[in-house]
Amino acid sequence: MPTILAIESSCDDTSCAIIKEGKILSNLIASQAVHSQWGGVVPELASRAHHQNIVPVVDSALKEACIDKSAIDAVAFTRGPGLLGSLLVGTSFAKAFALANNIPLIEVNHMMAHVLAHFIDEPAPSFPFLCLTVSGGHTQIVLVKDYLEMEVIGSTKDDAAGEAFDKSAKLLGLPYPGGPLIDKYAQSGQPCFTFPKSKVGAYDFSFSGLKTAIMNFINNAKQKDAGFVDREMNNICASIQNIIIQTLLDKLCKAAKDLEINHIAIAGGVSANSGLRQAIKEYGEKYAWKTYIPKFEYCTDNAAMIAITAHYKFLKGAFSSQSVSPQARMKI
Repeated sequence: MPTILAIESSCDDTSCAIIKEGKILSNLIASQAVHSQWGGVVPELASRAHHQNIVPVVDSALKEACIDKSAIDAVAFTRGPGLLGSLLVGTSFAKAFALANNIPLIEVNHMMAHVLAHFIDEPAPSFPFLCLTVSGGHTQIVLVKDYLEMEVIGSTKDDAAGEAFDKSAKLLGLPYPGGPLIDKYAQSGQPCFTFPKSKVGAYDFSFSGLKTAIMNFINNAKQKDAGFVDREMNNICASIQNIIIQTLLDKLCKAAKDLEINHIAIAGGVSANSGLRQAIKEYGEKYAWKTYIPKFEYCTDNAAMIAITAHYKFLKGAFSSQSVSPQARMKI
């Protein structure tokens, strides 16, 4: 069984994990605070920070796992999707590490890794299962047939759910990253304001219209009453969170019913949202689903999910060549 060093650098977190015989020994993340003053991730700043962080993070991950680099059997990295400059740092480091140590290179799809994060710990889903994968850049319903065999049966036609959370937070004057703050305020509020649901294909999503509706609601409210948003912050956040979650689960529920699948999972950064986690449990009880919710540490971008995916690819002999290049857009 292999020992693999895995690197994740798709956006603004530099992460390294060590996996041995399918068990995670270390999973370290260096976050980048520089983006908060700009209200979002600045790609060039993210790339520079990865350059600064990657060597210390890898060194710390090896030390925490008590593994010498000579014991590494393969090195894995996120090929995409993500920010091209950020991906390039991780790809280049992985290539150099593999070449210097004469070991195989394994490319990993970031979205596939989010799904396979469910196999880091028990209980793990049984095949086939549906995974609602929700992040700042992606919203998908994935039919998972095997570890490395997946089909995206539904996706967003424009904006992702995570972006809808963050942009709504910005409209409310909340600092970046705003999605977790909406979740925080929503816990003390009630969904008493109504926003429209999108009407797109069977299992697909659209959040651009919702963002416009929220913007118009906030602007109109401010014109009538300057203090309205501050007074109603909890209820507004609860209403925004409620419509996003209901939109997600309506489509997931339809897919589960149509395909007659009752093993249901969530993944991605938005799967850390307390409202979504609670809702998926309630839906599980209502529809007799067996539900799977990842630990918080495996929801947001992390190298452990890259490592577990690489583990299964190693067992299949699915290695990459030194000519592989990062891809900003990459499908499962």
